[in-house]
Amino acid sequence: MAQKFRKKPVVIDAMRVTPENVEEVAVWCGGRVFSEAKASDPTDVYIALDIPTLEGVVRAQTYHGGDYIIKGVQGEFYPCKPDIFAATYEPVDRVVESHSYTKEPTFEIVKEA
Repeated sequence: MAQKFRKKPVVIDAMRVTPENVEEVAVWCGGRVFSEAKASDPTDVYIALDIPTLEGVVRAQTYHGGDYIIKGVQGEFYPCKPDIFAATYEPVDRVVESHSYTKEPTFEIVKEA
């Protein structure tokens, strides 16, 4: 029987990739811009971002607002569809690292008014 698990509260870095910022996101995540014009209409260009992930190269889409590119807890990058991102993450105003005498640093999320 499957057990229930809750995702640990983790603060991540993410960028939403669009045709306008695809080069910037590519530099940030080590990806490669892919673009291809339609043979029938060279002004209609498909633009995407190929990202090296732990599972191999994965293509992130720039259309319809674009996919989110997430930097994981071990520094890995991967794309995430906007609906999944919205259901899983919420914006953080700023993160304050708390120093304690434990092995793992703890973080406090501070919401600014």
